[in-house]
Amino acid sequence: MKQQAYIDANKERFLDELFDLLRIPSISAQSAHKPDMVRCAEWLRESLLKAGAERAEVMPTEGNPVVYAERIIDPAKPTVLVYGHYDVMPVDPREEWRTEPFEPVVKDGRIWGRGADDDKGQLYMHAKAFETMVATETLPCNVKFMLEGEEEIGSASLYKWCADHKEMLAADVILVSDTSMLGMETPSITCGLRGIAYMQVEVQGPNKDLHSGLFGGAVANPANVLSKMIASLVDENGHITIPGFYDDVRLLTDEERTAFNSAPFDIERYKQNINIPDVAGEEGYSTMERTGVRPSLDVNGIWGGYTDEGTKTIIPAKASAKISMRLVPNQDHETISRLFSEHFKAIAPAGVTVKVEALHGGAPYVTPTDLPAYKAAEKAVEDTFGKKPLPFYSGGSIPIISGFEKILGIKSVLMGFGLDIDAIHSPNESYGLENFYKGISTIVKFYQYFAESK
Repeated sequence: MKQQAYIDANKERFLDELFDLLRIPSISAQSAHKPDMVRCAEWLRESLLKAGAERAEVMPTEGNPVVYAERIIDPAKPTVLVYGHYDVMPVDPREEWRTEPFEPVVKDGRIWGRGADDDKGQLYMHAKAFETMVATETLPCNVKFMLEGEEEIGSASLYKWCADHKEMLAADVILVSDTSMLGMETPSITCGLRGIAYMQVEVQGPNKDLHSGLFGGAVANPANVLSKMIASLVDENGHITIPGFYDDVRLLTDEERTAFNSAPFDIERYKQNINIPDVAGEEGYSTMERTGVRPSLDVNGIWGGYTDEGTKTIIPAKASAKISMRLVPNQDHETISRLFSEHFKAIAPAGVTVKVEALHGGAPYVTPTDLPAYKAAEKAVEDTFGKKPLPFYSGGSIPIISGFEKILGIKSVLMGFGLDIDAIHSPNESYGLENFYKGISTIVKFYQYFAESK
């Protein structure tokens, strides 16, 4: 009870500190924000020291720095390694924000601002849960923190950093809050993530922009060609047409599909939340299956030609797109990247040349639900939310999670508290105050149950 009393007594300070963190525009995808990445890392180091870390430092990588911190109460006791990321997505399109992205506000019981959920709000719950246990002298485990600044761009530098610091990172489990729940009334724990293969393509036509009247109809238009090529990647049944794409996808049994679709899911609420008239996707599969256990392919951005105000009648010299594919267990992102590249070049017509680049990728991940750490998370969520959480397969990707198991040999538990209404990666990102405070309380309980299990 004294832990909850401490949380309640410090709620406003916790929120004020989170707001200070959210004000730092740590956008990893944009080089102009490189100084902000360092400033954010240094802010977190100081925050963890104040929370009770015996050691905290900003450690360099080949890219953005990692914040490492620890408190070792007894080498014989279990160790929890907390992972989170302090980088955030770009705010574009800026004009669609109803508040300032990096000036957080509370409205309608929610924190509004970039990073409010993904992942500053969620990682900061761990810092405050840690502070709570230290301050109340109830910390039952050793704790280590590993907070990176490149998750939103593929965590490229973290793989080598982990390999270089394997001994320092030794732990019994990695605890992550960077995922969502089915709902406040239907709590869940993510036990599976899709992998990702992220590509950039360029279709080149003439050596310069051409007059669309003088050359239209006689020269292949790269924007037209790119549109047709992309459209051909998914057929009318929502099936991806790249040869070999599904070769390693394991089909669920009828029993598995029934169990997977037994989780409560309100399709009308789902459509209402994102304001669409109907869902779409691979024929023969439910929305839950399409986003959890089936792969997908999506255009993340497309550009070429004249897009400013007014008109300019041209055939653009080139057109480009960014395309991501979400992958399911057994699919290898390097294999999929190769298959995509080969296919995309093969379907190009004679009048253009094509470049394909793999920007980043990562493997899918599955957490066994019989892990002691998973069971501890399950009990903690049930205590806080009043219901036993359902195991849930998320459509999202955190590529480094599978890397942790490969490099460090440690399983991860994905105990996230976001909701589908939080608009992560979109304008007007938000995070519920209830989620933030309940998350802190749940994390404290996790440590109690995990220590008992050991």
